[in-house]
Amino acid sequence: MTTLAPPPAPAQEGRHRADIPPVSRARRLFLGAPEDPRWARPALWAILLLATALYAWNLSSLTGNTFYDAAVYSGTKSWKAFFFGALDSGSFITVDKPPFALWVMGLSARAFGYGTWQLMLPMVAVGTGSVALLYRLVKRDFGVVAGTVAALVLTLTPITVAINRDTNPDPILVFLMLLGAAALLKAVRTGRLLPLVWSAVAIGFAFNTKMMQAYVVLPAFFLVYLWATDLSLGRRIRNLAVGTVALVVSSAWWMVVVDLIPASSRPYIGGSTDNTVWDLVIGYNGFGRIFGASSSVGSAGNGASFGGTAGLYRMFNEIMGGQISWLIPFAAIALAGGLVLRGRAPRTDARRAALMLWGGWFVLHFLTFSLAEGTFHPYYVTAMAPGIAALAGAGGVMLYNAFREGSAARWGWVLPAAVAASTVWAVVLLQRVSGSGTVYTVAEVVAGLGGALAVTGLLVGRFMKRQKLIGFAALAAIVALLAGPAAYSVSAATTASTNGTNPTAGPSTGGGMGGMGGGGQRPSGSAPSGTKSGSGSTPSGGFPGGSSSSSSGSSSSSSGQSMGQPPTGTGSSSSGSSSSGRSTSEAGQMGGGGGMGGGSQVTSEMITYLKKHQDGATWLVAVATDQTASSIILESGQPVISMGGWSGSDNAMTLAKLKSLVKAGKLHYIMVSSDGGQGTNSEIAAWVKKHGTAVKSSAYSSGSSTSSTSSSSTSTSSGLYRLDASDVS
Repeated sequence: MTTLAPPPAPAQEGRHRADIPPVSRARRLFLGAPEDPRWARPALWAILLLATALYAWNLSSLTGNTFYDAAVYSGTKSWKAFFFGALDSGSFITVDKPPFALWVMGLSARAFGYGTWQLMLPMVAVGTGSVALLYRLVKRDFGVVAGTVAALVLTLTPITVAINRDTNPDPILVFLMLLGAAALLKAVRTGRLLPLVWSAVAIGFAFNTKMMQAYVVLPAFFLVYLWATDLSLGRRIRNLAVGTVALVVSSAWWMVVVDLIPASSRPYIGGSTDNTVWDLVIGYNGFGRIFGASSSVGSAGNGASFGGTAGLYRMFNEIMGGQISWLIPFAAIALAGGLVLRGRAPRTDARRAALMLWGGWFVLHFLTFSLAEGTFHPYYVTAMAPGIAALAGAGGVMLYNAFREGSAARWGWVLPAAVAASTVWAVVLLQRVSGSGTVYTVAEVVAGLGGALAVTGLLVGRFMKRQKLIGFAALAAIVALLAGPAAYSVSAATTASTNGTNPTAGPSTGGGMGGMGGGGQRPSGSAPSGTKSGSGSTPSGGFPGGSSSSSSGSSSSSSGQSMGQPPTGTGSSSSGSSSSGRSTSEAGQMGGGGGMGGGSQVTSEMITYLKKHQDGATWLVAVATDQTASSIILESGQPVISMGGWSGSDNAMTLAKLKSLVKAGKLHYIMVSSDGGQGTNSEIAAWVKKHGTAVKSSAYSSGSSTSSTSSSSTSTSSGLYRLDASDVS
């Protein structure tokens, strides 16, 4: 008969690891604890293998975020750029996030050489590690079955699969938050101060990965510790005060160090309005994300939602529904049911404390992401996935045990209702993508029929007191509810091309603003100068203005470029196709940039020309935005200035600064557009056009002589200008 046993008593809670023989530790690692069912550890290893396969499948062709790829590459060339998280190795401007995730990827690239698998290795590792960690946390309080279900749900969460195959910082953020949860639960269980301090430190490192998003879980952390720890109220408050100090120190140390360094001795803080990290914390990466009021985001990004309109329905709309919402109905019912079941337990009850933690994790993220009016990408919600997965496992097992035991009549409908609600929602989600592929049709059939059989089996088994039937019905429910997420996850793992800037799983069901900011790839060829030979292909990423190809089975062939191949750095053609006139990047697609290269095209041939005529300058060229600069950095292997940050609206470049760089011989080439512009950017563009020498496109275009005097627009409107020290008055 299938049973879901309660978690084993922690018999060896106080036993030091050093007291356990090495052979015993190895046996527990591979075979599990002696009190666990025989199937438990093989099931865990199978789930971890599945997670690794999904996250690392076809590793060499994974599409990373060009923005972060370029920053990691720059960090491998300069320790200064590494520390600050600068976009370029000349350290002119930073990316718009703190650098911890860049450090992790950068250390991997420094150790193994710069390339696709070297950058993806940490992401796959922390993705799989998060699954293992969640299993351990849920298993401890709710048993093997709950831990196994939670691990499987997290593994098959579609948006989690998509983001773990990317170089955005979110996988590292999630892992650090889970480490914080693990330490917090240990602090609650033991009453010791040190685990609480380590929990705070983990969240502090998460803050240095993605700033204020790391703090979303803090209200739940504080509440759980204050409520459930078996200490006097005074000691709980004192310990929380100490933990808060640890949180502040571990969060703020990098910010304080950077802001204390004179602005002239460090890069401009990308995304800020006043060149300070503090402004980035409370504005662009803080309240600006919630209220959409950060002026530093720019007109195209101020409140730009890639996930649909803000509101409580956002997680269920056509864009977000298939990414995260499959088990939200089940998780919500399981949370409510689980708390009711533990209603009369003591204040220090470990299970209720865990339910409060995971429920708070889920609810806080749900409300934050649903109601956020600032810039919002679908992949942010991967941070909500551990809460949903834990509730599905822990709450599901609690509902199952109450239903099977029949201790109260009211539980005769709660579990079947939870299964029925999520089954209906799964069918709705799969109906939205009807016709997108056989895998989704099969998933719809499995979800519908499996869910119906599960609900029927649960009810019949309950009324006929057939425990074995109830067990089989529960297994059918798991299969039915995970069929849809599995289809999306397999699609995310096997799709030939994804949007590195805004990765999603499954077929396209609604664009929102998601087409902006990525999709195209760089030309293939040799890696940037300075990378280790044979170290792997350079990660490909999305170019602004490129076509987004995130649908299942699609492949990008924009401009004849090959996905997953390293950039040329030479401008030569590859695979027999000419790169003449191919656009490596189209600036200004995400923001005006005030006329600083806002509408110009950068080709491989232009980059070859710039490298040939760099003449000892620190920076190869100055362009409008981070997107354009990052693409050229990865193509050329040389530092490139982004004058306006991500959207082109940062005040990173002033006319005085530009003049000083030109006069010192550190910069010779500037890209400006033919359109106008406003403010300082317009002033820079006007000065460059007045004092610089325009470089005709015929100077580098294939088949044209460098001395061409053609008056056609294609030979004169490149937007590239040359400036030398003599041009500065």
